Amino acid sequence: MYELFESGGFLMWPILVCSVTAVAIVCERFWALNRKSVTPEQLLLQIQQLVKRREIDDTKIRLIHQSSPLGRILAAGLINMNHGREVMKEAIEEAGRHVVHELERYLNSLGTIAAITPLLGLLGTVIGMIKVFSAITSYGVGDPTILARGISEALITTAAGLSVGIPSLMFHRYFRGRVNALTVNMEQAAIRLVEVIHGERSPESMDEPARLQTA
Repeated sequence: MYELFESGGFLMWPILVCSVTAVAIVCERFWALNRKSVTPEQLLLQIQQLVKRREIDDTKIRLIHQSSPLGRILAAGLINMNHGREVMKEAIEEAGRHVVHELERYLNSLGTIAAITPLLGLLGTVIGMIKVFSAITSYGVGDPTILARGISEALITTAAGLSVGIPSLMFHRYFRGRVNALTVNMEQAAIRLVEVIHGERSPESMDEPARLQTA
């Protein structure tokens, strides 16, 4: 395996670094974007009970804030629940932007890896073919070993670049879709909270489609 890696030339090293980074990002995002940890199913129901019993205070809000990304959004609304609807919505939207930004962490890096690793492989192909033509110019076509070395370098780097780039692109799109689905769930939960707090919906209605589904 090491001989194969070595025969790919110096561009195999940046491709290797990209592959290790991509694996680390994918593992971390699978853990961080777990639906149960981002949008706990029972959180809205717990807030419903607190609203009905009028037990919302700073301590409860702090616990909700620390519970999950969804909790941070809902806590921002609860902090401003005694203000107008628009103030409450603005606070929720601002908190939501920060939460979504955190959910998208490292995805740009993963997308960059998906884009550059095939290009690194292509660059390796070009360098390998340059070596082939240089060998032909210097030694002619009489020694196939010299030609094979350049062709091998070209093919190995191309294969390595594609082997890293294709899965990286797949996971990048998958996590983008997961973030979008979680964002929709959090928006729906926040809207229900605002409507309940301002009397446009009964507290009992928070457990309707409030059970966050997806992702």
